[in-house]
Amino acid sequence: MGELLLVLDEGTTSTRAILFAPSGECLGSQASELTQHYPAPGLVEHDAAEIWERSRACAQAMVDKAGGADRIAAIGITNQRETIVFWDRKTGEPLAPAIVWQDRRSAALCRTWREAGEEPGVQARTGLLLDPYFSGTKIAWAMANWPQLKEAGDRLAIGTIESWLVWKLTANENRGGLHVTDATNASRTLLMGLGSGGWSDGLLAMFSAPRDALPEIVDCAGRFGTTNLFGGEIPICGLAGDQQAATIGQACFAKGDTKATYGTGAFVLTNAGNAPPASKNRLLATVLWQLGGRRTYAIEGSVFVAGSLIQWLRDSIGLIETAPETEALARSVPDNGGVYLVPALSGLGAPWWEPDARAALSGLSFSSTRAHVVRAALEAMAHQSHDLKTAFAADGADWARLRVDGGMVTNDWMAQDLADILGIPVDRPDFAETTALGAAMLAGVGCGLFGGLDEAAGMRSAGRTFEPKLAADARALRLAGWSAAVERVVR
Repeated sequence: MGELLLVLDEGTTSTRAILFAPSGECLGSQASELTQHYPAPGLVEHDAAEIWERSRACAQAMVDKAGGADRIAAIGITNQRETIVFWDRKTGEPLAPAIVWQDRRSAALCRTWREAGEEPGVQARTGLLLDPYFSGTKIAWAMANWPQLKEAGDRLAIGTIESWLVWKLTANENRGGLHVTDATNASRTLLMGLGSGGWSDGLLAMFSAPRDALPEIVDCAGRFGTTNLFGGEIPICGLAGDQQAATIGQACFAKGDTKATYGTGAFVLTNAGNAPPASKNRLLATVLWQLGGRRTYAIEGSVFVAGSLIQWLRDSIGLIETAPETEALARSVPDNGGVYLVPALSGLGAPWWEPDARAALSGLSFSSTRAHVVRAALEAMAHQSHDLKTAFAADGADWARLRVDGGMVTNDWMAQDLADILGIPVDRPDFAETTALGAAMLAGVGCGLFGGLDEAAGMRSAGRTFEPKLAADARALRLAGWSAAVERVVR
C-alpha cells in the first residue's frame, strides 16, 4: 500500500483533487470549475453528472501525478453539504438537477411549517431550523414537484454530494455503487436525530423522504469501500462535510476551539464536546465528527454569501476584474465613507434566518467611489462575523480567538479587519486549504496511517496571527452603521 492521500474537495463553484504526503505537504492539485444554473430568482442548481465527470478527471490527474493507484493509501472526500442529488440506482444517472444549498425554492414550505408550530420540535430533534438551506426541505419540494422521482420507485437514490461521489466511485458494470453518507453530512439534512445518529421516522414522514432511497449513515473515518477506476484498487477512508473537514483541518479538537471558513459562504463552528448542544439564539447544532460510532458536536453559524459576493461584483456587476485587486482597493481609501453592503443575495443566514431578505447597498453619496463599495463588501465579512460572535456569546460559547481559512482570508487586509471588528486574535495557517487537509487527516486515520486525529494533526502547517488594532470608538461606529443597514433589510 502507498502512503499518499488523495482528497476530492467538491465545492460549490469548483471541484478539486489534491494530493497530500503524510507530512501534510501538498504535492499537487487539479481543479475544474462547475457550471452554476440559475433557472429563476432564488433557484440554484448543479448538474450532478458534470460534478462527477469533472471530479473524476481531477482525481485521475492526481493519480497520474502520484505515479499510479498503488502509490495512494486512501481517498478522502469533502463536499458542499446541503446540496442534494437524486439518481437512478439502475442506470447510475441523475433523475433531476441537483438542488444547491443556496437554493430558496422551499421557502414557502418552510414558512407553512413554521406557522404550524413545527420549528421548535424540529430544532430539538435535529439541532437545525426550518430553512430552505437544509436538504430535507429540498427533498420535500422535489418529491412534490418532480414526478419522475416517484415514478422511479425503488430505483430512486437520494444523497448529498459525498454520497453521490462514493456511489459513482464504487459502482461497476455488475452492481450498483455503495450508498452511504457520513454523520456530518447526515446531520445537515433535517432527517437525522442529532442524539441518536439515525434517520428519524417522524422527520422522514414530514419531509416526504423515502427511507429506502436514503444512504446508510457511517463514521467519518474507516474503510467504506474501494474504487477501481484509476488503474488499481484505492480504498475510500475519509468522509466529511466541508465545514466539519475544515474544523478538523484547523485541529479544533478541544471544546471551545473555533474556526471560520470564508469561501463561497462563511461558516463558523465551535467544538461543543460530546453532548448535543442546544442554541437559544438561532444558531445550529451539528455533528462535528463521528469516529467509532461516537459523535463530537459543534455549534455553527452559517452566512450564505461571502466569497460569492466578490464573484458577483466581478462577474455580474463588473466592478472588479479579479478578486485579489479587492485588497488594494480597500487600502486605497481611509474608511468606508459611510457605505454599507448587506450581502443578502441568497437571503440572510444566521442569526437572522430571513430567506426572503434581499441585498442592499446604502450610504452612497457623490463622494462614494468604486473603492468604497469594494471595501464595504469586504467589511461585510467582519460585520456578519461579529453578529455571529454575539449570538455564540449569548449561547455561552464566546470565541477567545478565531482560526480562519478559505480563499478570502489570503487577503491580509480582510484578515486584519476580522481581528479589529471581533476584538480577538485571528490565526491564519500558511496552508489555507484546511478543508482538504481535514479530509486527508480523516482518510489517514481511516486507512491506519495515523492512530487518531491528534496524531493526524501533525499534517497542519504553521501560520500567522492578526491582533486587534482598531480603536474602540472607530469599531463602535462601524458596528452601529452596520446594524442600521441590516435593520433596513430585515424589517
